[in-house]
Amino acid sequence: MRRTASPLSLILLGLGTFLLVLAPMLAWYVEPRAAVNPIDIDTTAVYKGTGSVFDTEKIETVAGQTITVTQRVRGNVAESEKSGNAVWDVITTVDTDKSLPAADPYDALDYVPHRWVMDRKTTRPVHCCEEKPYIEGEAYLKFPFDVQKRDYRWWDNTLGGTVTMSYRGTKEVQGYTGYRFTATVPPTKTGTRLVPGRLVGLPDTPQVLAEEWYANHGVELVVDQATGRVLYAQTGPRRTLRAPGGEKDAAVLLDSRKIAFTTETQKEAVSKAEDDSGRLELVGRTLPIGAGVVGFVLAVAGIVLVVRGRQRPGSSELPQPPLTM
Repeated sequence: MRRTASPLSLILLGLGTFLLVLAPMLAWYVEPRAAVNPIDIDTTAVYKGTGSVFDTEKIETVAGQTITVTQRVRGNVAESEKSGNAVWDVITTVDTDKSLPAADPYDALDYVPHRWVMDRKTTRPVHCCEEKPYIEGEAYLKFPFDVQKRDYRWWDNTLGGTVTMSYRGTKEVQGYTGYRFTATVPPTKTGTRLVPGRLVGLPDTPQVLAEEWYANHGVELVVDQATGRVLYAQTGPRRTLRAPGGEKDAAVLLDSRKIAFTTETQKEAVSKAEDDSGRLELVGRTLPIGAGVVGFVLAVAGIVLVVRGRQRPGSSELPQPPLTM
């Protein structure tokens, strides 16, 4: 008798082999291509807090003001497709209750438009596409994918430079756990501004090119490990004016110990992080492991059935006639 493989055994063996090949492809080919920064992003993050703000009508700093920071991020799809990078246009406004609601963002206490260009895979800054300012560091509006338990250089747009965000363990945001990073910024000169001399203690000088200084009481970021999305952000900015060459602050433009993501912004960030990290987990771990296990079982079953085969008469093995006496 000769052994022949049954159709079922061949199907099981073929399917098992396919799944065994698919498993590493999902982990090593599909998942890395899924972990890319989007080009069609359109999100708004809102921070709220209290602090002191310079009132241009009263010509003095007023304490106890509600401060709202709104950060709108929109992907420039045309520029992104042309360059192959993620081109994000960002508008940041700072308001008090006096300037809200604002029909025009230019009516805000502070209005800062800029453009961030990054590598879609690494999140590293790319210097092209009319980027403004010249952004550096490892992260800005988000961290890279697969965040590690180490320090990162974070771009501070007000500072015009990077600050070192130190890893501080984990923290829960709206029931979701992320990596926590913190930093402070010492008083640093960031530019100059033409103002009346009396604002900086020079009453006899009509106009003076005052020095702008910036410090930060504390920056705290809680980040999703898989996607690098910021789940919670808190900042404590202090912006002041000094007389040219002065060693002390002469006027306070903005000072707050804590301006942080609103609850609504936290919930939206967590929801998006759960969706995105869930997809990465699916194609990078769950499906490859499942495909590998199922493929192995099916392949083994197919091999066993092939080895056993099923017996059927062959053309060279004719039945023998019965013996006669």
